[in-house]
Amino acid sequence: MRLRHALLPALFLAAPAGPAAPVPPAVPLAAEPFPLGDVVLLDSPFRQAMERNAAYLLSLDPDRLLHNTRLYAGLPPKGELYGGWESLGIAGHTLGHYLTALSQQYAATGDARFRARIDYLVAEMATCQDAYGDGYIGALKPLELQTLRNFRFGIVEAGGAHFFKGGAWVPWYTEHKVLQGLVDAWALGGSARARTVALRLADWVDAVTAPLSYAQLQDMLAVEHGGMMDTLAQVYALTGDRRYLAASHRFYHQVIMDALRDNLDNLVGLHANTQIPKVIGEARSYELTGDTAARDIAVNFWDMVVHKYSYVIGGNSLDEHFFPPDLMAQRLQANTAETCNTYNMLKLTEHVFGWQPRVEYADFYERALYNDILASQEPRRGMFTYFMSLEPGLFKTYSTPTESFWCCVGSGMENHSKYGEAIFFHGADDVYVNLFIPAVLTWPAKGLVLEQRTDYPVRGRSILKVKSAPTGPVTLRVRCPAWADGPLTFTVNGEAAAARGTPGTYAELRRDWKAGDRVEVTIPMAVRTEAMAGDPRKVAFLYGPVVLAADLGPAPDGPSVPYSIDQRTNVDAAPVPVPFLVKGDGPLAAGVVRLPGRRLEFRTERLGRPADVRLLPFWEISYDRYTVYWDVITDAEWMYRSALRKPGS
Repeated sequence: MRLRHALLPALFLAAPAGPAAPVPPAVPLAAEPFPLGDVVLLDSPFRQAMERNAAYLLSLDPDRLLHNTRLYAGLPPKGELYGGWESLGIAGHTLGHYLTALSQQYAATGDARFRARIDYLVAEMATCQDAYGDGYIGALKPLELQTLRNFRFGIVEAGGAHFFKGGAWVPWYTEHKVLQGLVDAWALGGSARARTVALRLADWVDAVTAPLSYAQLQDMLAVEHGGMMDTLAQVYALTGDRRYLAASHRFYHQVIMDALRDNLDNLVGLHANTQIPKVIGEARSYELTGDTAARDIAVNFWDMVVHKYSYVIGGNSLDEHFFPPDLMAQRLQANTAETCNTYNMLKLTEHVFGWQPRVEYADFYERALYNDILASQEPRRGMFTYFMSLEPGLFKTYSTPTESFWCCVGSGMENHSKYGEAIFFHGADDVYVNLFIPAVLTWPAKGLVLEQRTDYPVRGRSILKVKSAPTGPVTLRVRCPAWADGPLTFTVNGEAAAARGTPGTYAELRRDWKAGDRVEVTIPMAVRTEAMAGDPRKVAFLYGPVVLAADLGPAPDGPSVPYSIDQRTNVDAAPVPVPFLVKGDGPLAAGVVRLPGRRLEFRTERLGRPADVRLLPFWEISYDRYTVYWDVITDAEWMYRSALRKPGS
């Protein structure tokens, strides 16, 4: 069965009060990810990012994250309250993200330190749940909690996209994080006690929403509510109790979802990350019920966001909102590409890929993973971006360790603890090699151990070695990226293989594999340009899957650079001037040459005005100013601009 992260049925049996009754998918899935523990990362930038994140997770004090949970349950806190968003009305969202990140890290590595954290948090939450007395557990402030409790009495008063009347700030959004964290602690972390706490909380959600009329539910859903539909559907899948499926369907936001079902693009002006989790819930609902309308919502939305609303790095939105796609060239500002959006788009991509394994889906996943998610982590302390600035000449702003706790800090903790999730997928007797990331896959059901070693994307080569032979024939389906600069080639044990490597398809190698068999994959890679939709004279450079950014020198020293308590501190910072690209007779990409060495480093040659620049993978630029997009002009236009410039200006 395919649940989030391919939840392990064996863990279900750890629950008290008898074995669970997981619900099999109503829709046959063509491909599903392996459990996190079946894929072990080898050394790479992703393994390094995961280790930095693990150290940060262990540096946090669980008692400080539990401060409000205990305080509002009438129990004395054991630690001081953290700052930033944890001191505001959205307090407690980090606790849920933290539980999920711990659970993913434990599932991926088996490191007992993370299981100990899970057990401590869940025990404390169980104590607080008993103190609250009605099944609720969380860290909501009294206003937010009372707003949810009032739903039981039919009192629903939305005050906008993020608040109820009276000022309650997105209480369902925050509770979703808590419930999801508990579900992950149960299903990934193996905590039987988390099952009990999670089900009591799910029962409470059911109880407070059941009395509402459909019209009242729609009023409630006008306020951001996170992925409540998705998580309640997961609880249904884990238990077989249809009450939770019914509760999940109460979070169907009709005005948004009906339009998406009919493939109507009404996204302009909407808060982007409010919508993506709703659509993930629809994807989950399709898998569990077979409702094709839910499938259409998910596929239509994915197509709209990826093809119309996304920047070259894979992220989307300006100041958290969708804007008219034809205005993207005027929307390169400091507050572009909220990182949470990409976190959720990758979740959605896993679902639609599972239904129809297309290279297009995997190509997007790779692009966003390298150029947005990996690029969002600060390499010294493992901190996180909120906005991924695409304003030419600006820089990245990162969170502080204890005084920020933005939404993108919470989702960031999760991002860097699950890099093994989408490298490989599988069908009945086939393995999809989707990402060229060094890792070892163990598929117990087939007896297969497959090792992938590569320094991709530094070089376009990956070696797959069978360490343990499977029982029976297995097909390796290797992604041939649509961007590849020619067909991929394959050898098996040093001899050319007949697999077709046409870009945009999966190459198939099927055989009875033996231990020691070695497949070498060669992926032709070259520099290319991508023009921005609506403005062919604004372009970005890529090499294979990697967005190349110009290194424009160090960002300014200051109290909010590179770390800031407020995610908006540097939104109005002044950028430095960015060179233009002057187009000659040949393609622009011909004016970018790779420098010798063992890393990805390039330079423009006789292309930049007033000077050529060095180009690096966007994920490697952490503390410098940069540009991703370039304005392309003619030599005559550059001469005219130069004539207008005054000395010293």
